[in-house]
Amino acid sequence: MATVKQEELPLVLLRRPPNFHFPFKDRLQTHFRLLDPLDSDPPESTHSFFSRHAASVHVLLCVDPTPVTRGLLSLLPFLQLIVGSSTGVDHIDLQECRRRSISVTNAGKAFSPDVADLAVGLLIDVLRRVSAGCQYVRAGLWAQNGEFPLGFKLGGKRVGIVGLGSIGAEIAKRLEPFGCSISYNSRRKKPSVPFPWFKNVYDLAVNNDVLIVCCTLTEESRHIISKDVMTALGTEGVIINVGRGALIDEKELVQLLVRGELRGAGLDVFENEPDVPQELFSLKNVVLSPHCAVATPECFDALEELITANLHAFFSSKPLQSVVELE
Repeated sequence: MATVKQEELPLVLLRRPPNFHFPFKDRLQTHFRLLDPLDSDPPESTHSFFSRHAASVHVLLCVDPTPVTRGLLSLLPFLQLIVGSSTGVDHIDLQECRRRSISVTNAGKAFSPDVADLAVGLLIDVLRRVSAGCQYVRAGLWAQNGEFPLGFKLGGKRVGIVGLGSIGAEIAKRLEPFGCSISYNSRRKKPSVPFPWFKNVYDLAVNNDVLIVCCTLTEESRHIISKDVMTALGTEGVIINVGRGALIDEKELVQLLVRGELRGAGLDVFENEPDVPQELFSLKNVVLSPHCAVATPECFDALEELITANLHAFFSSKPLQSVVELE
């Protein structure tokens, strides 16, 4: 079989942060010619590199949530597709993409099962005080002080899911066997979903014991979990966030937790990562995770398969998978 030369392969422009480990870059290069500004020799600015290749670039592969602004898009007049590697697309100027009819894909369902696993794990941890109990034993406090405080049962809890997309659906699938009562909020009611739908997050909070936040971050959903919503959830309420940090008004969340006006929280994401409010460090009812819901080998294998499939589909004029709605 004849070997295809690199210059004959379909061209894909790469957008990634410096020093980011791109685990399947070498395998992609067997199918596509990757143009990476960070590999340019001698070093060249992103602006200069993009401008120099603008006429031949139709696809941009955005690895990690690296900003794709209107200014950057203006350097690529013939761009037709942005292939994203994350579920969230708040780092991409979707309004400009819509204006220019640039298609955008994301990680879609590639991450959903693993993110759902962590969301349920955080919830169990908060309720049953797993991490707090581990610290209690390690610090020698079991022998010193005796029995550890009681935790709380997961079964029977009313769980409201904010954003019943692919991740939210996987979370619901995992919680139903525990005997949890599921309801949800999303932009539109889903006819095929049997769970109760609440038009706004406030009413969802009033009617639940737990809020699990996994919706997309947009200007409209920023701080969707406000002080009023958290207060409506009540002193027995628990909040889990595996979406984006800015979905929650973090300052208000911290104050409510410090004052004991929420039962607890499990947080994988934060507003100003990697900076985390120090007030949370001493709270035994808060479980913290370093934005690692997708950090499994299986996730990255699924992502590689999806990205490769979408790139092949584009260059073969076939339908794309996991296309982001730009309306």
